[in-house]
Amino acid sequence: MRSAAAALSACVLAALLHWLGWTDRTALLLGFGSADNQKAVHEVLVGVLSARHHHELRQAIRDTWLGYMKHHPHFQKRVMVKFIVGEHGCPVPEEDREDLYSCSLLNLTETAAGQEMAVLSVPDPSALLPSDVSAVSLDFKVLHSVVITQLGVFPNGPRGDFRGNVSVRLFQVDQEEPVVTARFSALSPGTRVGGMFYKPVEQFILPKGFEGTLLWEAQDSTGLMSVNTSAVHLSNGGGVLKFGSIEEGTLPHRSALGFPGLAGGFTFSVYDVQALSELLRGRAGRQRIREAQLRAEDEALREESLRHGDMVFVDVVDTYRNVPSKLLQFYKWSVGNADFKLLLKTDDDCYIDVDAVLLKTERTRLSQSSLWWGNFRQNWAVDRVGKWQELEYSSPVYPAFACGSGYVVSRDLVQWLASNAQHLKAYQGEDVSMGIWMAAVGPHKYQAGCVRRSVTWTCCHHRSTRRRSCARSGTGRGSAAIPAAASGPNTDTSV
Repeated sequence: MRSAAAALSACVLAALLHWLGWTDRTALLLGFGSADNQKAVHEVLVGVLSARHHHELRQAIRDTWLGYMKHHPHFQKRVMVKFIVGEHGCPVPEEDREDLYSCSLLNLTETAAGQEMAVLSVPDPSALLPSDVSAVSLDFKVLHSVVITQLGVFPNGPRGDFRGNVSVRLFQVDQEEPVVTARFSALSPGTRVGGMFYKPVEQFILPKGFEGTLLWEAQDSTGLMSVNTSAVHLSNGGGVLKFGSIEEGTLPHRSALGFPGLAGGFTFSVYDVQALSELLRGRAGRQRIREAQLRAEDEALREESLRHGDMVFVDVVDTYRNVPSKLLQFYKWSVGNADFKLLLKTDDDCYIDVDAVLLKTERTRLSQSSLWWGNFRQNWAVDRVGKWQELEYSSPVYPAFACGSGYVVSRDLVQWLASNAQHLKAYQGEDVSMGIWMAAVGPHKYQAGCVRRSVTWTCCHHRSTRRRSCARSGTGRGSAAIPAAASGPNTDTSV
């Protein structure tokens, strides 16, 4: 039991509600066994999002609050609990993925040691056209460490010379201060190589995962020459770079036209070519190991499902980026396979005080239609880098969303989500995705409150320095802004 409690200590969830006194709890529990309450329709369906390999967390839940609920005569017919698990494991070994949050293959090839490469070949001069904006940008992500050696700009004079004043700056995408800068002018145009003017910059190692923006900006009326990327070939250095775009206006320095326009280029070299070679040589062996791991994992999941009968397998590859789709698939399963009034979504590192949930719904009659009950975040800034990177939602803030550690929705909302699942876009997280989806419906929001107790507030999912304050205030994305949960009706829950 102690090991089970330790596994759940990352997130203590008391179902997003004001703590209820023991007197009210006891009085209402007395009526749980009445004939009127023994309904075929479950009052609450609990969906627990769980990764395929989280066997210990699922078992910890079965040994604690789920086990208590199953053996309690008042809860057996009122609550159904299902673990939501992706049917498919990612076939790509972790070392060979673009990042740990998706299942995209890191498609790298051998690169010559010490070779300096240009990000693009200069096109036919006729492809260059005067830009109608004063700033143009290129976004890229580093998939294996590189060193940027030079920044370049296209000539803008009538004879292929350079005129005016242009700055070229390399940013990390969420930072306002550039990493390196080069300035070009008629008096200091740099060195012309293959139809582009280059200037060397201080050489920094950009590690795997670095996300950068190259910004060309004209400082006077002379302007920029630019080319559409469809007219050129961008060199990714054998897969070490990945080019993309972030919408105009979504970052502090983002005032540029952005992809697919270019106003120059840069040169780079691959850092630690030997490590790249070793990574590629070991790929076949890692793939064989991964295939064996998946077979063993599939078998273990089958045995676990047969033993406990509390798992729903949804048709998605089980990765963090697929969690929104995973949730939508569960909503589709739930409306076709379960009778319920309310659906409570939570995670497998959270604790549910089941009797408090039922007491709250009964006491406040939270059974109305179009209900969304949770601890809501307002005006939450959109992250552009890291685990919670959002490149699809162009607004700088999200609509109101409930903390992902736990929220409750009425069946009619679940039905709407299930019916429209094929039209709903999955964003970077299921909590913010839910907020965006619900913004189209306008549900009745019931805000869960925070009640101070003698225990420490905890954050379920955030561990970054800039969000540590949520451990005290309960304001993090995955924050459990509620007190420590009781293990059963005999636990003292007085405030």
